[in-house]
Amino acid sequence: MFVLETIHTEGISQLSYLVADTASGVAAVIDPRTDVEIYEQVARKHGVSITHVFETHIHADFASGSRSLADRVGGAKIYLSSVDANYQFSAELVSDGDRFDFGSFSLIGRHTPGHTPEHLSFLLCEADHPDQPWAVFTGDSLFVGSAGRPDLLGSDQADQLATSLYQTLYDFYLTLEDYVTIFPGHGAGSACGADIGDRLSSTIGYERRTNKFLCFPDLEAFREFVIGDAPPVPAHYPKLKVVNANGPSIMDRLPTIPALPPEEFRKAARLSGITTIDTRSMLAFGGGHVPGSINIAARPEISVWLGQLFDLDQKLLLIVDSDEDVERIQRLIVRSGHCQFAGYLAGGMKAWETAGLPLEQIDQVSVHQLRQLMSTGSDFTVLDVRSPDEWSGGHVPDAQHYFVADMRDRISGLDKEHRYVTYCASGYRASIASSLMKSRGFKQVSNVPGSWSAWTAAGYPVEQVNEVSHA
Repeated sequence: MFVLETIHTEGISQLSYLVADTASGVAAVIDPRTDVEIYEQVARKHGVSITHVFETHIHADFASGSRSLADRVGGAKIYLSSVDANYQFSAELVSDGDRFDFGSFSLIGRHTPGHTPEHLSFLLCEADHPDQPWAVFTGDSLFVGSAGRPDLLGSDQADQLATSLYQTLYDFYLTLEDYVTIFPGHGAGSACGADIGDRLSSTIGYERRTNKFLCFPDLEAFREFVIGDAPPVPAHYPKLKVVNANGPSIMDRLPTIPALPPEEFRKAARLSGITTIDTRSMLAFGGGHVPGSINIAARPEISVWLGQLFDLDQKLLLIVDSDEDVERIQRLIVRSGHCQFAGYLAGGMKAWETAGLPLEQIDQVSVHQLRQLMSTGSDFTVLDVRSPDEWSGGHVPDAQHYFVADMRDRISGLDKEHRYVTYCASGYRASIASSLMKSRGFKQVSNVPGSWSAWTAAGYPVEQVNEVSHA
């Protein structure tokens, strides 16, 4: 029996795949994530052995799990592109047209550059009909409603990669039959492509008719569109490119995180190279937190924001709601390439409070209180920490735009004695921003729970980039 399972990794919106033939007992995994136990579990469920681990390209948004998976299952080989690749670890190389047989089905590698020079896709076909593929694993070349961005390797390569992407889309994908199913490497929310659709799969026929990236018969217009319309490159992408090209460390298990009593935790937090991350909710954090800690709540996107804001050589101290949450949160964090942990606060904030250690607070300002402050002419500045596209779509009147991903560097010139109020879409990113400012010595920082969603729901005024209107 043929088996195809999609593993959707929330937060980074990454899609990986296990394909298997139960009669022959063999399986392949395509683009495994960092924490690889899930693939072993799926293989055991179907009674198959993972023999092949394929990488479509050098990933930029997560630490690859290919080496860890091959080591964990024993005997599996890693397969990488033979074209224009800068891999620094040994593996089997795949050239355009190479075929891999797995009992009832076959995978055929195709060189599909554009997102990266070495990019591969894999056609899926029945072993008896290799010339009639019924699906394709597109990696980061073609997404639902979008395509891979060609600018992640820098502006000096963007034009050439845009040309390659055009050829990949128009000379390869659009030559496939309409019924061919596409299984992409990312879903909605990933910065590896612009405005990726919500569905996790599609067909060539549907994309042919609806995907705006497939509607440019002119190369120049396409190049201008894909480069000019691309969102900002996340800061950690170039760093993860290097990690994945060199070969991520083999992780046979999650790194050990020592449980530290409050006084030991306090001493550790003062050491150089240590970052303290409080993973509780914004309201819990605002009510009382360890001085100098940054609030990135334990949602799937914690991996993205840790990657964006902190270098991979930083050692992390964690504060969690419950000691039982440590492993779950750590699993989210390692996906961003952060594998160095200095410890976690044993017993959580209750233990800290009981030990009589100092606390700091961040005021939580409702949208109604913010509106009242604005009407009184109080001396403060509203900071919109959403993305540029969100800001352009409308913002709180007189706010200043400081995208949270850029604040690590941009806030250095702000007056630390002035009062600031941060908001985002819901308050999650605003709490990251306000806590980052607080840790840098800003005296008066407030956060807006509910943020933009609550502001517009209340019917308060909205300012556009070049004009003022009302919600």
